[in-house]
Amino acid sequence: MQDLWAALGLVLLLEGVFYALFPLQMIEMMRKLPEIPPQTLRVMGLTAVAIGWLIIKLVR
Repeated sequence: MQDLWAALGLVLLLEGVFYALFPLQMIEMMRKLPEIPPQTLRVMGLTAVAIGWLIIKLVR
């Protein structure tokens, strides 16, 4: 359970860094998000899950 909280904290930290360092680019990205087809978003999400899982497997 402790690892889950650490992982959540790391996700929030990394996301916060992007918003803090690149606020205008993040706003622009959010504006363009509705233009991306749902299938593309799904593939991007599944790719992120696969890469995250692979990183966890390699680290542990």
